[in-house]
Amino acid sequence: MTSQISQRAEVPFDMGNKRLDQVAAQLFPDYSRSRLQQWIKDGQLTVDGEARRARDKLTGGETLQIEAELTAEGDWQAEAMPLDIVYEDDHILVINKPADLVVHPAAGNPDGTLLNGLLHHCPQLENIPRAGIVHRLDKDTTGLMVVAKTLQAQNNLVGQLQDRSMGREYEAVVQGQMTGGGKVDEPIGRHGTQRTRMAVNPMGKEAVTHYRVLKKFPTHTHIRLKLETGRTHQIRVHMAHIGYPLVGDATYAPRTRLTKGIGPELRETLLHFGRQALHARKLGLIHPDSGEWMEWEVELPDDFVQLLKALERDAER
Repeated sequence: MTSQISQRAEVPFDMGNKRLDQVAAQLFPDYSRSRLQQWIKDGQLTVDGEARRARDKLTGGETLQIEAELTAEGDWQAEAMPLDIVYEDDHILVINKPADLVVHPAAGNPDGTLLNGLLHHCPQLENIPRAGIVHRLDKDTTGLMVVAKTLQAQNNLVGQLQDRSMGREYEAVVQGQMTGGGKVDEPIGRHGTQRTRMAVNPMGKEAVTHYRVLKKFPTHTHIRLKLETGRTHQIRVHMAHIGYPLVGDATYAPRTRLTKGIGPELRETLLHFGRQALHARKLGLIHPDSGEWMEWEVELPDDFVQLLKALERDAER
C-alpha cells in the first residue's frame, strides 16, 4: 500500500541564505528533519521544480514542492488479534496493552507482536515508521500506549516526548516498605557486561522518575510514578537502584524477597506473580491535530488487583 503527499510552500525572503534542509524543516513542521532530508536526496522535495542538495543555500522567494510517495517501512505481516482500544480517531490510537505482549518485532519475536496486530487493525500504518509506535511498554508491563496514525501525528508526538509535555503515570508494587515519596535523578545506560540489561551509569542518558506512596504494607509498598524522561526499563532500573525493586521483576530483582513472617497466601501470590508489577495507568497529551489536552486512565489489571488484595489480607493478619 502506498499513499501520496503533495505540499508546497513559498520561501520567505527573511529565510534567505539558509540551507534548504533548515528552511524545509521550518516550512513543513509536520515532518521530521530526517524524512525531509531523505525526500530532498530522492528528488521528492524540489526547489522551483528542480532537485537540490540539502546543504544548498536559498535566497528567498523560491517555491518548495513535496511530491512524495510513502511506501511500507518494513516487511512486517498484519495479524488479527484482539486490541483493547481506549480511543481512536483519524490521527491517533490509544490502547490498553495486556501483559505478555511484545510491542515490536525483533530477533526472538518476529511476529505475534502489538505491531502486527496494529497493521491488521489499521493497514495504512505500514507507511509510518515503526507502524506509528512512538513509545514502548515492556512485554510484561500493562497499560496505556499512544500510536500515531499519520506522519504528522508521529512527528508531533515524538516532539511531546522530547519536550516532556506528554504525561505518563504508572502504578507499581515494590519490595520493601518505603518511608515516603521522592525523586530519582540518575542517568541510565547499557549495563557494562550484560547487554540485555540497563543500569544507572554516569555515562548514560539523563533519566528522572518521581514516585509517591499510595499504600504501605508491612513488607511492600504500592506506589504511583511519574516519568519525566522515557529511558528503556527506567522505572525498573531506578527502583532497583534505590533498593526497592519491583515485585516479579526477574531482570532487576532476580530473587523474590520472601520476608520472614509473611503468611502462606501472600508467599504463594508472590512466588506465582509472573511479571513485574507495573501498570501504565494514566496518559495525557496534546492532540496532534486539534491542539487540545486529552487524558485517559485505565484500571489495574486483575493480577495486579489480586496482588494488592493478598497484601491487604496479609497486613490484616
